[in-house]
Amino acid sequence: PKSTSIDIVQILRKAKRFSVLIRLLKTTQLINQLNSQLLTSGSGGLTLFAPEDSAFSKLKAGFLNSLSDRQKVELLQFHTLSSFISISNFDTLTNPVQTQAGDDPKRLQLNVTTFGGSQVSMATGAVNASVTGTVYTDNKLAIYQVDKVLLPLDLVLPSEAPAPAPGKAKGASPKTDKTKSGADDGAAGGDSDNGDNKDLPAEASSAGSVSFKFGVVAFVFGVALMGEAVV
Repeated sequence: PKSTSIDIVQILRKAKRFSVLIRLLKTTQLINQLNSQLLTSGSGGLTLFAPEDSAFSKLKAGFLNSLSDRQKVELLQFHTLSSFISISNFDTLTNPVQTQAGDDPKRLQLNVTTFGGSQVSMATGAVNASVTGTVYTDNKLAIYQVDKVLLPLDLVLPSEAPAPAPGKAKGASPKTDKTKSGADDGAAGGDSDNGDNKDLPAEASSAGSVSFKFGVVAFVFGVALMGEAVV
């Protein structure tokens, strides 16, 4: 079948203006997954938005190198739709269009607008881009050239995920220590409250007891002497 002979890298290489995109597809090994999807029976095909080399050159210096492997995969998946869309059918899509990167409407939004049935523009919240040509199309795969790299907001906005984690860890530790400390203090306080001399040292408490006993003995002895004197 014709679909078995499709190779995305070969198609891009033949166009001679997608060397950066080819390198990213190969280093992330995402190309293997995309080619496999094209061969899968029942697959709805693929649509790939391909930024040419001049589009990557418009990015901030060092941007691609600053991305982790996961972020590079996400960037490429954001340029890929899990179905074949002909240039005349973009107006049938519902915004935000779901890409292979995910369906987060805030951080992975891709909104498509069509003009006259053949002009297509896209907005990600970070960049506005346009389809500037068709690189390849059949009934299984469509590759469209775009004039800018489609940057999802997820790679531009500050990361939200790691923010709560340190706060939770920080808050939990002192609370645990405080609870433990409070329990220890309560236990110590409970032991202390059981006695009448909680504010006195042991020596003072003992001395008070001896003094009291000595006073009683002296009193009894004095009463006995007085009794003898009267007699």
